[in-house]
Amino acid sequence: MPDKQGVTWWIALRAILSGLAFVLVVSSILIFEFIPAGRILLDEGDVSDSDIRAPHEITYVSHVLTEKARDMAEAAVRDIYDPPDARVARQQVTRVRQILDYINSVRRDSYARPEQQRKWIAAIADLSLSPAVIDQILSLSEENWQAVQTETISVVDQAMRGEIRDSQLDQARRRVSTLVDLNLSEVQAGVVSELAMDLIKPNSFYNAEKTDEAKQLARESVPPISRTIAEGEIILRVGDIVTNLDVEALSALGLRQAEIEWQGVVGTVVFVLLIAVVLGLYLFRFQPEYGARWPRMLLLLLLLVLFILMAKLMVLDQATRSYLLPAAALSMLLTVLLGPQLAIAVTVLFSMIVGFMAGGSLELAIYALVGGLIASLSLSRVEKLNAFLWAGVYVALANLAVILAFRLPRQDYDTVQLLTLASFSLVNGGLSASLTLAGFYLLGTLFDITTSLQLMELARPTHPLLRQLLLKAPGTYHHSILVSNMAEEAAGRIGADALLARVGAYYHDVGKIVRPYFFVDNQVEGVNVHERLDPRTSAQIVISHVEDGLDLAKKYRLPSKVRDFIPQHQGTVLATYFYHKARESEGDEVNEEDFRYPGPKPQTKETAIVMLADSCEAAVRAERPDSPEGIEELVRKVIGGKMLDGQLDECDLTLRDLDGIRSAFVSILQGVFHPRVKYPEEAEKND
Repeated sequence: MPDKQGVTWWIALRAILSGLAFVLVVSSILIFEFIPAGRILLDEGDVSDSDIRAPHEITYVSHVLTEKARDMAEAAVRDIYDPPDARVARQQVTRVRQILDYINSVRRDSYARPEQQRKWIAAIADLSLSPAVIDQILSLSEENWQAVQTETISVVDQAMRGEIRDSQLDQARRRVSTLVDLNLSEVQAGVVSELAMDLIKPNSFYNAEKTDEAKQLARESVPPISRTIAEGEIILRVGDIVTNLDVEALSALGLRQAEIEWQGVVGTVVFVLLIAVVLGLYLFRFQPEYGARWPRMLLLLLLLVLFILMAKLMVLDQATRSYLLPAAALSMLLTVLLGPQLAIAVTVLFSMIVGFMAGGSLELAIYALVGGLIASLSLSRVEKLNAFLWAGVYVALANLAVILAFRLPRQDYDTVQLLTLASFSLVNGGLSASLTLAGFYLLGTLFDITTSLQLMELARPTHPLLRQLLLKAPGTYHHSILVSNMAEEAAGRIGADALLARVGAYYHDVGKIVRPYFFVDNQVEGVNVHERLDPRTSAQIVISHVEDGLDLAKKYRLPSKVRDFIPQHQGTVLATYFYHKARESEGDEVNEEDFRYPGPKPQTKETAIVMLADSCEAAVRAERPDSPEGIEELVRKVIGGKMLDGQLDECDLTLRDLDGIRSAFVSILQGVFHPRVKYPEEAEKND
């Protein structure tokens, strides 16, 4: 138990370390620039020391031009003032009456000296009367003063009825003299103007909230402005002063060295960490075996990192070359090497990364997602090379559909650019299929992954090892052919890998090539070399065909999945015949372990099926039952014996699977070992 816990902790630690390494590597790829395209170090206000041309055509949303247009629209909005407030006019008219009443009381005070009266009038808070006007007020007759009072109230009332803003106050006060009744004398008119002028106040006030709202609406009414730069167009000439528009164009074209800011670094790391967590949870929940299968985990991470690096070199925001990224190749490689379920999950995550790298482009993210999903779903089993061709065709059509779906609804789409993108989408399908085909052979060999195409190659009778088996051990060869038919039929019935079972059965006994005549399959009738050997030696020779088979399998570079059939088809069974012979000669002191195969026991359904097929075929060939019922009974006995011996304990065969395997074996064995009709001697002669 402690050992098992130790292995579990080591697997968990390795998974965590792998995830952290993945986050570090991918974050570095996304954050830092690795290509010479980012060599230009120019900021606003710098002087260009060379001519800079656009390496490719690009259409992008210019934030500089958009902001400039929005600033102009905002500046065109005039300040908004509230309508004239009648309360202010009433307040000022009331104030005029109060001041005039006060001046009346001062004029009528017979006990006050003239100097005191002048001081009292000059002290009125809202007025700034000159000494001359004060003297005129005090010297006017009662009749003339009454006329001045009436006219002052009228002038203030008229002036305050119009709109008066802060900026218009001086203009409104200068206009007061034009409102005075022309029937008044010059002195009376001057006094009225002086009194009314100071009492004119603003009655329309600036509304900051409405003004800001109007400016915001004006800004929002300006749509984003796109800028198109043709391939080869000069962005900057020698001696030009760099503007913010030039900086933006260089950044959009990927020519400017990007500035690394801590906010962007943190955001990128968090994004990659989320991707790693989602991938880890998926593997833990749905494919936990990847924790122990380190080479496959390494292959998964390696492919993902390589394609992210490829995307870094090709993907730019709305750049045409971004549509050449063969994202579907990642999906196809994962499908044929690691399985379609994992491929679909990784495709979703990779498309999110592509969208992130393209500045949040939904179109590019969907472009990578749909192409990858179509690729994964169209490559369930690859038994012919043209499967890659058709997958590439489907990817090309899916890419084209995505481009049309996003571009055609735009009323202002560029027809030339649309045709260019359409051609790129078709090229993308062919490029994805080509990369997948190359990676399929290379990675399958490097990571010892048994592919269906490899199995198809190994199943050909012209394979050198099968040719040797046919020439040196023909009986074993024909035995293997029959076992392969039985294994393929049984595997197909229970949902196992029928092709793998068939190929594994072809090679399970290749070790008998080394000493073919020590095995009954290849012995001449009535000649048995073991009669001249002691049981221990005979047992060791027979058991050694497993080790000999493994040596031959390594020599001919058979995949590990096929090599597994060589030791596992015998498991740890006992060489019963030689064991009993040894006991007859040596007594009960014989150690049973000396006569057992080294194992291991079958670990998969396919190796277990070949074990059962091998034993059943040998038993039926030896016993030669004379009826179908006898064959079925013998098959049941063999399968039951393997179960009781514990040979099927380490594979995941169920009782229902064993029943299906038994049925498949019986149907084939009955067709091969059926009773023959014996013809009378005369009939044979006439025939």
